[in-house]
Amino acid sequence: MYLEEEVTDFKRLKWHCRRGMLELDLLLEPFLEEEFEKLEAADKKRFYQLIQVEDQDMFLWFMQKEVPKDPDLARIVKIILDRVQPQNYNA
Repeated sequence: MYLEEEVTDFKRLKWHCRRGMLELDLLLEPFLEEEFEKLEAADKKRFYQLIQVEDQDMFLWFMQKEVPKDPDLARIVKIILDRVQPQNYNA
């Protein structure tokens, strides 16, 4: 039963990673597929928190126009950006 719930949760999470902006889809979906399971539990919670944020805010963070004020969000944004462009983001 536990494995079945995990699969359902992952599918639900994948659905939430589909955003209204292609740029966000191209960051979030591959990160989920390739890196999410490697995250520590606290960072997984941060990722869940991130996908609740409005696309416009997320877009500014990932385009490095702004840094999230919330340190938890800043951490997960940095983790995702470091995967795409190591050492270019200072949060």
